[in-house]
Amino acid sequence: MLCVGLDPDISRMPVGYSSDAAGIEKFCIEIVKATAEYACSFKPQIAYFAANRAEAALENIIAAIHELAPHATVVLDAKRGDIGATAKQYAIEAFERYKADSVTLSPYMGSDSVEPYHAYPDRGLFLLCRTSNPGGNDLQFLQTEKHEALFETVATLATTTWNPHQQVGLVVGATYPEEIRTVRQRVGDAPLLVPGIGAQGGDLKGTVSNGLNSQGWGLLINSSRAILYASQGADFAQAAAAEAERTRSAIEFAKQASLSG
Repeated sequence: MLCVGLDPDISRMPVGYSSDAAGIEKFCIEIVKATAEYACSFKPQIAYFAANRAEAALENIIAAIHELAPHATVVLDAKRGDIGATAKQYAIEAFERYKADSVTLSPYMGSDSVEPYHAYPDRGLFLLCRTSNPGGNDLQFLQTEKHEALFETVATLATTTWNPHQQVGLVVGATYPEEIRTVRQRVGDAPLLVPGIGAQGGDLKGTVSNGLNSQGWGLLINSSRAILYASQGADFAQAAAAEAERTRSAIEFAKQASLSG
């Protein structure tokens, strides 16, 4: 259930790697090669590529993931949140240009910000629900007319009326394991993308015990910086592999502990 985040910060690139599109592409592909056997998913964050004029590199990296790790899904972390014709273009960008398997979306413009993506019923949509950042409390806990928190309403809508093709999951932060339990109770076996493990200090044990679905999985547990920058030296790939293996083992240990009682 390990998802490796690809957030290439040029200020933290390993020694010997250029801080341009070519360097970013080479670095990320080396990370993919090193961690593929431990990951079920890779999550490139589009801002890190767009900010460095490296969109073509992102296309190449995703193509490399499909080739080097055909078992792994690609979640394009874009957090798009527009409507109508614009949302349609974002869907084309994610699924036709980049050929991602899933994309992250912001649901706060309502159902018509999600509907254009239904044209791709074989692709996944992860809607922001209970995010890992402290500022998420500003809106996500607002009480609705149903006397529930807004994030609970999002969870219900995302997996019922906004989900005609059973392709929608939720983003729920590992920093809030009790809310993971609340979301899981509402959404059945729908997949949860869980950021916040690693550098953000999320609760892995609580995430797994509260987030497993009835089939004993249902989680994409993301770690980015802790794996990417396990070392900035010539051994960065080996260090990334070691950290990915350690994290995957910790996830499996937490899963077995949860299932056994």
